[in-house]
Amino acid sequence: MRLKVYKIFIVSLFFSFYSHSQNKISGIISEKGTGFKLEEVSVYDIEKGLITKTNSLGYYEFITNKNAITLVFIVDGYQFIEKSILIDDNINLDVTFFSQIEELSEVIVKANNKKIFQLNRLKDVEGTSIFAGKKSEVISMDLSMANLASNNSRQIYSQIAGLNIYQNDDAGLQLNIGGRGLDPNRTANFNTRQNGYDISADALGYPESYYTPPAEALKEIQIVRGAASLQYGTQFGGLVNFVLNDPVENKPFELISRNTFGSNSLFTNFTSFSGTSKKLSYYSFINYKKGDGFRPNSDFESFNTFINIRYQFNKKTSLSSEITYLKYLAHQAGGLSDKMFNSNPFQSNRSRNWFGLNWFLYNLKLKHEFNLNSNFSLNFFGLNASRNALGFRTNRVDQIDSNKERDLIKGEFQNFGLESRFLHKYNFKDKKNVFLIGVKLYKSNNDSQQGPGSSKSDADFEFNLVNFPNYYNQSKYNYPNLNYSLFGENIFYFSEKFSLTPGFRFEYIKTESDGFYKKINLDGAGNVILNSTIDDSETRKRNFFLFGLGVSYKASKAIEFYGNISENYRSVTFADISISNPAYSINPNISDENGFTFDLGLRGDYFKKFSYDIGLFSLFYNDRIGFVQKAFKDGSVKSEKGNVGNAVMYGLESIIDFDLNEIFIKNNDYIFNYFINSSFINSEYTKSDEPGVEGKKVEFVPELNLKSGFRFGYKDLMLNIQYTYLSSQFTDASNAVNSGLSGVIGAIPSYEILDFSASYFFDKFKIETGLNNLLNSRYFTRRATGYPGPGIIPSEPRSVYLTIQFKI
Repeated sequence: MRLKVYKIFIVSLFFSFYSHSQNKISGIISEKGTGFKLEEVSVYDIEKGLITKTNSLGYYEFITNKNAITLVFIVDGYQFIEKSILIDDNINLDVTFFSQIEELSEVIVKANNKKIFQLNRLKDVEGTSIFAGKKSEVISMDLSMANLASNNSRQIYSQIAGLNIYQNDDAGLQLNIGGRGLDPNRTANFNTRQNGYDISADALGYPESYYTPPAEALKEIQIVRGAASLQYGTQFGGLVNFVLNDPVENKPFELISRNTFGSNSLFTNFTSFSGTSKKLSYYSFINYKKGDGFRPNSDFESFNTFINIRYQFNKKTSLSSEITYLKYLAHQAGGLSDKMFNSNPFQSNRSRNWFGLNWFLYNLKLKHEFNLNSNFSLNFFGLNASRNALGFRTNRVDQIDSNKERDLIKGEFQNFGLESRFLHKYNFKDKKNVFLIGVKLYKSNNDSQQGPGSSKSDADFEFNLVNFPNYYNQSKYNYPNLNYSLFGENIFYFSEKFSLTPGFRFEYIKTESDGFYKKINLDGAGNVILNSTIDDSETRKRNFFLFGLGVSYKASKAIEFYGNISENYRSVTFADISISNPAYSINPNISDENGFTFDLGLRGDYFKKFSYDIGLFSLFYNDRIGFVQKAFKDGSVKSEKGNVGNAVMYGLESIIDFDLNEIFIKNNDYIFNYFINSSFINSEYTKSDEPGVEGKKVEFVPELNLKSGFRFGYKDLMLNIQYTYLSSQFTDASNAVNSGLSGVIGAIPSYEILDFSASYFFDKFKIETGLNNLLNSRYFTRRATGYPGPGIIPSEPRSVYLTIQFKI
């Protein structure tokens, strides 16, 4: 009933706006001589400013109630065109630009380009990428009222429909987002990129993102879901691309410094340097964070730096280089059982657990524009990194630390990749089409070792085999992986409004593991009765095609119907299955996952009054990897990780953002927005060989996911309030509610959060403040199977922060 009422409300509201009859002006903008249609031509009302831009077919349209209007058409490389017209009915106004010029004449346009909606969508073509017919979302960070200093993902991603977020990290050191039934852990089900290149540990063998760029450095966050497998990998989740700030133009030096103070001794400093001198430009930042955390034994310290240097050879060719370095050390308070959480959610009985990280990324990118219709990009990137996890772990999380040797897991990651893309716009039967072809080479060589750490309490990430040679968890593996990909897409424009975008991706994947593990048994007196070394190696080779199709019908500037369907694939990660974990066991027959996703939606921007994206989706998941409870020969009952069965997730996702100022007030001194972001999802295991699974709900699927908020501004003052609600969800395929002593599986109860934030600009300064979890809700979003648990990981109670920024 709730869903039905919601849909009726949205439809009636939309058509009440759209029903007002006004005159439409539309046309095609092209180049004289060649006939090429020009995209991204800005169309200005000389009195009010920017109205619209042409699409990839050179088509534009807008509605006005004026009787006369003066329009200015502007596009890079051409002399502007000004036209004054009288309006008494719908008008078709085609415009032809003459040959390109080196310098533009100056034109004064009263342009009001103030962005109102935080969430935008990617154009059909961006650089050397195609997004036509895909579900794409772009978060504009300059409009975000989130706690940027701590990368508060609940606030940053508040307008992305259907996202499921782990909210337990210290100052946003890691990002954990999922959705549509995908495990949020370290965003492993998305292809995670920074400025277009991979940043995860290993895109094949260990696709987890330990590094997340600081939100204070970001220009925008691009998210493509469903059909991203064709250009960005095979994963079910899609793409998350962090786009960092561009170098400042027109001056050689700019400095921005932000200092944040918050609850639990939080302190962060973010300082960026930027400038442009002739053909050389740069952007760099340093980010430092430290704090005590909201639980005992949860202090942390991190250092992150980045530099981007770009050289513009000419208008068509540029070369840029980027280097990123992150180092952090985090004390980990461990997980809780249900009983412990209900007694005191902020307790800790782990004082010797630590996590350390070193992350070094590098990138070299060449961009070249052959002409207005042909673009080329070449991206070389790589990673040298390590992660160390140390601590006392047991499947009984309430067990007091024995103060004996600790379990130590060390990972070393080395990978590099080369991705090349060529995009060409061409005419076919008087219609402009777009063709994209790309190749990617990816090679990694990673190492993982598990064994005894010291019995001390410090962050000593060295193995102690001399004193503890008979430690039961010992293994050492090398993982060389190789991947070749060929991908392509083509936008076929059948009319000015309708397009189809078929695509393909060919994958060759070779994953290897070579190493050993020890099997050590002790008698009751602690004497060794078995000590054997078992060599273990495996090679898996696969090659396959993935296909997809996107469709778009742009009925008007305010309405676009879109849909896409795409195949997906996820390979088993050797790094997961070769680590011994007391919280669960691994099914030896575990295998790869496959399936497909489908989206069908309606989106648009109704003349700056409201922006919306309402869509249906379904995700079909075969051989889904998950957890079930099993009884073992020794009489114990333990969680087992393996291929649980086939599953389907389907639902309705929507985001609507109203500009109440434009609708009611119409005063440029004010900003007044209200958004409502909701998803209604159902899920089911349709087939399983495991007893008691078929017909059960799928893990990580809250049936209702709701976020809503107001943003109000008057001149330089901004206020924001946000409400978040998620219904309960399961964490294993058997839909267990209680987890017993482990805390690893069981239900995650529903929760609701209220956040408040404010900011004020004056001169070169900006002050930001906020109160997170205003109602001081006690809740958790995660049951960790390994670090930082195992067990329930509580979320942060009420906290406050203050940020002071200055710019020179």
